[in-house]
Amino acid sequence: MRQNEGADYWDRESLNANHQHKIYQNNIQVAKERFNQSQGVHTFQQMYGCQWDDETGATDAFREFGYDGEDFVSLDLKEMRYFTSVPQGLPTVQKWNKDRVAIAIEKNYFSTECIDSLKQYLKFGKSSLQRTAPPEVSVLQKSSSVSCHATGFYPSGVTITWKKNGDEHHEDVDLGQLLPNADGTFQKTSTLRVSSEELKNNKFSCEVEHQEETTSRSPAGKTNKDK
Repeated sequence: MRQNEGADYWDRESLNANHQHKIYQNNIQVAKERFNQSQGVHTFQQMYGCQWDDETGATDAFREFGYDGEDFVSLDLKEMRYFTSVPQGLPTVQKWNKDRVAIAIEKNYFSTECIDSLKQYLKFGKSSLQRTAPPEVSVLQKSSSVSCHATGFYPSGVTITWKKNGDEHHEDVDLGQLLPNADGTFQKTSTLRVSSEELKNNKFSCEVEHQEETTSRSPAGKTNKDK
């Protein structure tokens, strides 16, 4: 991103950020009066964005405002109107809905400019966004459990399944959280609580599925990959 955009882009974004900062300072003062607040630390937030389906071409967008962590005002682009769920937001909604030119500008931005920018950013980040890395799978056996650890994979979608004598086994399984690695890849662990005797008398295996490729590993076996 930094290498792909020129200096004029960053100058323009900096000016816009400074302008928005002044608007936010005014908005938070107005909100404090509406909520009958005179002291304390308060937060005024805005979240907006657009979505594009590269297969169907369908697009969508949103713009939402929050105050102190709660919903305040949101824009419905299909109806081209602002809505609020709190009485303190009614004056803002009434004022903004009267400005039909501003709402038309918003609609144009989200339906064209935002989508064009999204496509451009995807192009800039193609090498990293579309990269894939297979997981490295290892099995660690302890006295009363066996852990299946998958690491170094990208993107983050992964499924870890235990099998007992060829059938899926879901009992006594603790699935850990997805965690990031320092290099941008991910790791995940699934632990099976099982006694040494049961492990000895049955055939257990761990299967890790990532990007339509499955890696299977047993406590005493080798790694096999199937597409």
